[in-house]
Amino acid sequence: MKKEDNYLAINKKAWNDKTDVHINSEFYNIPAFLEGKSSLNSIELDLLGDVKGKKILHLQCHFGQDTISLSRMGAEVTGVDFSEKAIKTARELTEKTGANARFICSDIYSLQDNLHEEFDIVFTSYGTIGWLPDLEKWAHIISHFLKQEGVFIFAEFHPVVWMFDNDFNKIAYNYFKSDAIIETELGTYADPASVTEYEMITWNHSLSEVLNNLINAGLQINSFKEYDYSPYNCFRNTEALETYKYRIAHLGNNIPMVYSVKATKK
Repeated sequence: MKKEDNYLAINKKAWNDKTDVHINSEFYNIPAFLEGKSSLNSIELDLLGDVKGKKILHLQCHFGQDTISLSRMGAEVTGVDFSEKAIKTARELTEKTGANARFICSDIYSLQDNLHEEFDIVFTSYGTIGWLPDLEKWAHIISHFLKQEGVFIFAEFHPVVWMFDNDFNKIAYNYFKSDAIIETELGTYADPASVTEYEMITWNHSLSEVLNNLINAGLQINSFKEYDYSPYNCFRNTEALETYKYRIAHLGNNIPMVYSVKATKK
């Protein structure tokens, strides 16, 4: 059996271990979050608009900060993640905040076995699809859980970013999906000084792969935007343009760093 055939178990272990580090990190800043700070960024907030009274499905939610932030905006939110530790933490945060949110521990491809509802909005953001080998299946799952005229909101790091090595000095990976990328890294984007080691299996996905799979699953693209900054300081060699806007210092605004999609189920 190829190692990538066991990607779920390998990645789940990595994200269980990452959760232990992330909940204590300044990056996620749980004390400020518990005091009411939203974890959402202007990119996705502009696309989401008024979510009061809406049913939202949040895919690959980690330990639920965005899920709870959406509930604070008046939505009824269901968060999904495959990491048991992340879901346990999300439920603890929900109790502490009194949020109108629930959490399901499931990988995305098995979600139809664990959830039987339709939603006004499906939402997922930042560093999610790289963990998934099959975007055709992903897009059909999004469509499955959306009501007619329901909306998919997606913000993600641009595939150009994933072409570079970690220091952004050279092209190290294919822009288009090819073989699984199997790596072992020390530390995490939320705490680079962490001594925990993670084995991870990921895939790069081009923009055409993302958009065409959504279209083929019955979604009409309403908006597609690209951004020359990241709202998170989660890469090496960054500089801050302003609060919550970071670029790679030696690349300036020469590369896209994030993109967003809004699509409607027709």
